[in-house]
Amino acid sequence: MAVVHRLTTGWLLDHLSFINQCGYEMCDSFAYPGDVAINTSVSSTNDHPTFVTTSSRDGPGDALETQGKRARTRYVFREEFFHISKAHIAAAPEEQLLQGSPELSLTEMKASSSAEERHEETKSGVRDSGTKKVRSPQCIQEGLKSGFLHCAAAAPSSGKNVVPGRIDCGLAELCEMAKQLPAVNDGDHQAVNVLGDETTIPEQDLLSCVTENNSNCAKIVVLMGQKYLVPPKSSFLLSDISCLQPLLNYKKKYDVIVIDPPWENKSVKRSNRYSYLSSWQIKQIPISALAAPDCLVVTWVTNKQKHLRFVKDELYPHWSVKTLAEWHWVKITRYGEFVLPLDSVHKKPYEVLILGRVQGNIKEALRKSEDVLPVPEHKLIVSIPCSLHSHKPPLAAVLAEFIKPDVECLELFARNLQPGWTSWGNEVLKFQHIDYFTLLQNET
Repeated sequence: MAVVHRLTTGWLLDHLSFINQCGYEMCDSFAYPGDVAINTSVSSTNDHPTFVTTSSRDGPGDALETQGKRARTRYVFREEFFHISKAHIAAAPEEQLLQGSPELSLTEMKASSSAEERHEETKSGVRDSGTKKVRSPQCIQEGLKSGFLHCAAAAPSSGKNVVPGRIDCGLAELCEMAKQLPAVNDGDHQAVNVLGDETTIPEQDLLSCVTENNSNCAKIVVLMGQKYLVPPKSSFLLSDISCLQPLLNYKKKYDVIVIDPPWENKSVKRSNRYSYLSSWQIKQIPISALAAPDCLVVTWVTNKQKHLRFVKDELYPHWSVKTLAEWHWVKITRYGEFVLPLDSVHKKPYEVLILGRVQGNIKEALRKSEDVLPVPEHKLIVSIPCSLHSHKPPLAAVLAEFIKPDVECLELFARNLQPGWTSWGNEVLKFQHIDYFTLLQNET
């Protein structure tokens, strides 16, 4: 279960369990080894990229034939990416989220900002607005009782978490090169590619068309020699933000839209490792064309008050979205401690989610909302984070209470896929790389 404990104040999540429940099993792969693998290689001629796409029947998805029997293969996400046992920065015991610690209020989270941000909050009255307290240790206590979390007394007080290195897939660079491909006439171009057993997809379709896995089994796609797992009942578009038209051509309206924008900040500018978008660019995302009436919009925001104010005061009004709630994702170790001290100057042990609903036809909105709970103003999502940068916890389980079943869901700026969701981004397959998974093999 992705939700380990559900309490009035929030949820304790098992991110790893959610990934493995997505169904990374290659079904009857003896009959069609590896299911479909789209093999796209890139070469450069006269400074222009050339894409070559072939259908591959080799690779890690292949089933084995032993004495006339079929074999099923299954993948699980590598556990070591969630072995976060030590705080990144050692903190005094009273500052840790341990058994018997005091209540943690939304005000205290906001008040842990930098001095400049605290000054801005005081001027705007934000610090005084969070009067409702939430008991985040409740989730921790339940996790300790059930054995999901370990006894805090055994937690190491110093050192670093030993985690595997990241995999550089070059997906963003691939999307950048794809801009040089000839423009495709929408009238002559299909809106969706369906992964099948015998499929060769033209190179332009792969980067200019939504790809679907409609089967009940996982598929493998190969890009530039790198293999990626596609979970069942999922769809994705790998493209740059300047190439969003294929998502619009998909002609779906979404009841849930989760957005994880690459916010501009000083560390990103200095590192030059990640691209970022300006506030103006984020406002240009065509939410109105993608959202169904009464769509629930969830935006991940960094802990800078500048960005929080922008989302509430500018971005959501621009999209005709009414702000409903401000939730927090609290990151803990396996022993129930903050991964960082709450008063850390540079980084915080939590991230913010701003939830809102698209405002449209009031009668339609009321009719659609009759069978769902209202979105609470404050909630905590507590989990052990993945050591992979920006691998966010799953929201499907926690949002289920506030949306109707079997609705259309979309994640923008996604780096991984989920069953039942459409995902878009220039690194949308990043955490689907096969090297992040372990292969299990069983004969059937």
